[in-house]
Amino acid sequence: MGKPCNYFQISDAVGTSGQPRGDQFADIAADGYETVINLAMPDSNEAIPEEGTVVAEQGMTYIHLPVPFDNPTPEHLKRFIAIMSALEGSKVWVHCVVNKRVSAFMYHYLTKVKGYDTERATSPVLREWGQDMEAVWRSFMEIGKEEIGL
Repeated sequence: MGKPCNYFQISDAVGTSGQPRGDQFADIAADGYETVINLAMPDSNEAIPEEGTVVAEQGMTYIHLPVPFDNPTPEHLKRFIAIMSALEGSKVWVHCVVNKRVSAFMYHYLTKVKGYDTERATSPVLREWGQDMEAVWRSFMEIGKEEIGL
């Protein structure tokens, strides 16, 4: 069946991707993932309206933290970090539409909370996005620890 688009395995406990197809959640569950976090908007391209049900039917927990692509905020990041911190020790799959949002959020989590260096925290999607990144996302990447209460 294959992995969803822009799949990237950050660690043994965290995998990221663009939007999985409905049938791919069975494979995600079979790989031992316990929780799926979706950062995409409910009306985004390829969104699965019943994704929470599909995920739950596979025995996983579903968390939807919708982040508008044109307006990611420090508050979104603060909530994401709280969720990831609460899930420490479990296997988590994080996705959005194409893995751009997720790559930016994971970069902050990995550098600010987990202590990863920039190179290790930069996914292939984030690296490729680089210079073509929209201004709102360049600003998002500049969020400091103090802005999110760390």
